[in-house]
Amino acid sequence: MYDLLVVGSGLYGSTFAYEANKAGKKCLVIDKRPQLGGNVFCKQVEGIQVHQYGAHIFHTNDKKIWDFVNQFVPFKPFINSPIASYYGTKFNLPFNLNTFKQLWGIETEQQAKEKIEQVTAPFKNNNPSNLKEQALSLVGEEIYEKIIKHYSEKQWGKSCEELPAFLIKRIPLRFTSNNNYFNDTYQGIPVGGYNKLINGLLAGIDTVTNVDFLENISDWKNKAAKVLYTGKIDAYFNYQLGMLEYRSLRFNEKVYLNTEDFQGNAVFNYTSPEVDYTRVIEHKHFEQTPSKHTVVSFEYPQPYQKGGEAFYPVNDEKNIALFQKYKQLGNLQPDLIFGGRLAEYKYYDMHQVIAAALTKSKQYLNG
Repeated sequence: MYDLLVVGSGLYGSTFAYEANKAGKKCLVIDKRPQLGGNVFCKQVEGIQVHQYGAHIFHTNDKKIWDFVNQFVPFKPFINSPIASYYGTKFNLPFNLNTFKQLWGIETEQQAKEKIEQVTAPFKNNNPSNLKEQALSLVGEEIYEKIIKHYSEKQWGKSCEELPAFLIKRIPLRFTSNNNYFNDTYQGIPVGGYNKLINGLLAGIDTVTNVDFLENISDWKNKAAKVLYTGKIDAYFNYQLGMLEYRSLRFNEKVYLNTEDFQGNAVFNYTSPEVDYTRVIEHKHFEQTPSKHTVVSFEYPQPYQKGGEAFYPVNDEKNIALFQKYKQLGNLQPDLIFGGRLAEYKYYDMHQVIAAALTKSKQYLNG
């Protein structure tokens, strides 16, 4: 019936399906959720586009990727400037001259560099074995304690001594007063939400929601010559080698009908241990939506349970080794393509997942 069945309608699956459809392939996209779009799905609440599965800010240095998404929906410029709250004291993120002034009263780049050199001197480590050692060697004890330690432990459910060092490398360190979290040339939010991007990608393509591919694998596979699977790779193989570890999230959404502004910023990180949520997202600030009310999401990290929502892969050595075994099993499935965040057990930013889907779809079409 179809040339290609795409399991999962997130950015990877939708981009792949778009390229295949454009090349003349008859495609079917299915998703177990009641809506399309994966984790970028937005719902409208009181006229505000709510990022249902956490904040999604598009950023890239790749003009081709930027032009690709803008052909479906215009993007409004948005600079992510999160604020960290530690027992009510606020600090600018990423770590920059403003942060150092808030911490130490420092005014100049030279003073900041000297202070960082001073506070990291006792912890210099060219081969850190965990997140704590990495953080101390980069920013010293005070920033580690106030901004990194408790946030990271809430996020991952492990002590910083148990977490891999590479996690902290995602946070930039600057000596200018620049609160832009990302360094990328192109940054923005799609006007009217990410649903417009997904709808553009899937225009003219058959879609079915509320169906679980894994409950009837053989029946679904019989509908197409080839299958792109973007779900959890261990689930596809019925966990026969064991379960991969993930962290999950729970979102507590609140609508404040009589509050025009809740926190004055799109993203607040709560870095102290007295609250059990990590982030508070005020959605109206993404598009600067004018309204007399606001919608706020409180983000609670939690353990992943089988069958639940998997958000972050735990990319330690044990899990990466297990994934490689599943990947080998996947290589023995000639009628299947495994791709995306869950199937590749990999953290992807949005521009990266689109680039990966474009590359893999080209291989499929040329194969």
